Amino acid sequence: MNLSDLEKRITVLEDIEAIKKLKARYCAICDEDHNPAKITTLFAPDGIWEGAGVGRHQGHDAIRKLFQSFQERISFSQHNVMNPIIDVSGDRATGVWYFIGPFTMRNGNRPMWLGARYEDDYVKLNGEWKFAHLRAIGRMSAPYEKGWAK
Repeated sequence: MNLSDLEKRITVLEDIEAIKKLKARYCAICDEDHNPAKITTLFAPDGIWEGAGVGRHQGHDAIRKLFQSFQERISFSQHNVMNPIIDVSGDRATGVWYFIGPFTMRNGNRPMWLGARYEDDYVKLNGEWKFAHLRAIGRMSAPYEKGWAK
């Protein structure tokens, strides 16, 4: 293997680690009361947050408003993401993650379990990875007391 090939491989590994950190920052911000000001820093200016039952929200203003609505509905969340499959191609990448987490909904102080699959597109802007399109695909939503099997 020549030096150029080795440099390319190292760059891909560094990009994958940077994308993992981006997703970890996303989860941390969600769990900090879905901070609308902070969340937009993780998205490209024309980035998209999309979820079934929640809709498609494009651009920083729309994403900020979405996260303000999350603040109004959710009093507690713990985002746990796992099993990333990340593919990098230059300044673009894709990622698939699985998510499970406990939530407390403000309405009725209801504890819930939520599970989802994230399908993300990323773009590298000015040397920094951002979400170009985050898709949250719901797989499970269940009251804490009853679980998801019923």
